[in-house]
Amino acid sequence: MKSLPESDDTLFVRTDFTDQDDWLALWDAVTTPNEDDFLANLRLVDDREYQDATPEQLTALAPDWSLLVVADKTALTAPENPLLVIYARDGEVDQLRVVPEELWSIENNISLANMDWEEFADAADDDGVFRGF
Repeated sequence: MKSLPESDDTLFVRTDFTDQDDWLALWDAVTTPNEDDFLANLRLVDDREYQDATPEQLTALAPDWSLLVVADKTALTAPENPLLVIYARDGEVDQLRVVPEELWSIENNISLANMDWEEFADAADDDGVFRGF
């Protein structure tokens, strides 16, 4: 697999290509601002090169410091469409799922260093999904 592209925006990597309608619905949910007009700053990576890539593979293909959002099979098929967010820095890698309507919160605040990853991880529900504060 080729390296993920460099970007000032957070990479949004599609790894599941089984249902185009599900993908379009998820993309619409992710790119629709919330009621306060907040939106995640994303660069779409929609390339079959990354089909079925694991979080470990994606992390290895990403820059040293990375915040990645992954549209995997779970995100496209599970209720609430929980996206996988991968945060890699200083040799550590953490993962968390987030509902699309709260993606902006993690992406904006981590990218701008307004909040720490642990604040989002600690606020996740028992099933490991962040649904907001």
